[in-house]
Amino acid sequence: MELRRAVIIIMDSLGVGEAPDAAEYGDSGADTIGHVSEAVGGLDLPNFQKAGLGNLHPAILGVPPTESPTMAVGRMREASRGKDSTTGHWEIAGIVTTEPHATFTDTGFPPELVARLEQETGRSFIGNRAASGTVIIDELGEEHLETGALILYTSGDSVLQIAAHDSVAPAPDLYQVCEIAREIADDYRIGRIIARPFIGELGEFHRTYDRKDFAMPPPEATILDKAQEAGLQTYGVGKIDDLFTGRGLTDTVHTEGDRHGLDATLEAIATVGQGLVFTNLVDLDMRYGHREDPEGYAGGLEVIDEYIPQLVDALSGLDLLILTADHGTDPTDGDTDHTREYVPLLVWSATAAGVGLGAREQYSDVAATIAEGFDLDPFSIGRSFLGDLRGA
Repeated sequence: MELRRAVIIIMDSLGVGEAPDAAEYGDSGADTIGHVSEAVGGLDLPNFQKAGLGNLHPAILGVPPTESPTMAVGRMREASRGKDSTTGHWEIAGIVTTEPHATFTDTGFPPELVARLEQETGRSFIGNRAASGTVIIDELGEEHLETGALILYTSGDSVLQIAAHDSVAPAPDLYQVCEIAREIADDYRIGRIIARPFIGELGEFHRTYDRKDFAMPPPEATILDKAQEAGLQTYGVGKIDDLFTGRGLTDTVHTEGDRHGLDATLEAIATVGQGLVFTNLVDLDMRYGHREDPEGYAGGLEVIDEYIPQLVDALSGLDLLILTADHGTDPTDGDTDHTREYVPLLVWSATAAGVGLGAREQYSDVAATIAEGFDLDPFSIGRSFLGDLRGA
C-alpha cells in the first residue's frame, strides 16, 4: 500500500473554462474563474498561483503562470451526463453516470408528483417553478408565513428544493418532509431533494447552514466503499455525507461555511491514521455562484487560498492532496444555474511539484489514482495519474 492518506477537496463550482460539450448544455463561453477574475479586476491568490493554478488557464487576471509550480497541474472534463453536484461527486468517486437525472426547469414538477407530496406530507406547497432560492423566498415568503404552505422550487439541475421559515417548519420537521419527498422523487429519477431552512423577518430573510441534501444512493461501489471495505478510515467533511447517503463513511462532520470546512479538514487529517478525507466546500457555489456574486466568489477563493500552506504542512511524504471541483457556476453569465466546464486538478505529493497532468477525459481519474495508491480493486473506468506523480 503506497499511500497513508488521500485528501480530496472539492471547491464546489470552480470551473476553469467551457467543456468541449458546453454548447449542449447551453453553456457556451462559460468560464467561472476567468470571468470572476475579470469582474473584480484581478484575483489575489498567492498560494494558488504558486501551486500552478495560472498554468492551467490562460486568462486568470492576477494569477499568472509560474515557472516552478509547487503542485502537479491539470484539468478534467466530465464524462457523465449532467452538471450537478451529485453527478460530479459520484464521478470523482468512480461512477460515470450515463443516464442523466431528470430536470424540470421549463414546466415545474408534474401535478401528480405535487399531489402525492401534499397527500403524504399533509402540507401544501407554493411556487413549483425554476428559480433562485433567495429570490423565490423573497417573492413567496409573505404568503408562506401567512398560509404555512412550503415553498417548492427547482433549477436547471436535477433538484427538488423545499424552503421553510423556521417558525413555519423547524429544520427537523422540514427534514421529515424531505425524506418523504425523497421516496417519491425516486420514481422520477430526481438526483437530490434539498431542505432549505431560512430565518429572519419579512424583507430580511436569509438561509441557514442547516441545509440538508437527500440524494439518490450511488448505484455502484465508490472509492469510499472500497476504502471502507479494506479497513481504511473514510472521513466526509461538509455535504459529502448527504451526497453519498452516508455510504462508505466511517466519520462525518457537517460544516457551516468554508472556513469551518477547512478547519474540519485539518482536524480530519490529524484524526485519520490511514485512509481518505473527502471534503466539500460549498460556499463558492451556494453563497456566490448561484447568487451571481463575483466579488463574493473572489473573496471565497481567498479563504481557500489562505489555507493551502496549512493543508500542505499537515501532510506527510506518504500523503496525497487533490484540489478540484464538481462543475462550474459562472456568476457573471446572467443565469443562476451550474455550468458545464473543465475543473482544476491541483495535486500535492512529495514528488508532484511541476508535473503536468494535462487535460483529463474524466473526473474518475481521481478515484482510479486513489485506488491504486491504496492497492484497492481497480475501477473499470478512469486512468490513474499516480505514476505521473512519482515519475514512473
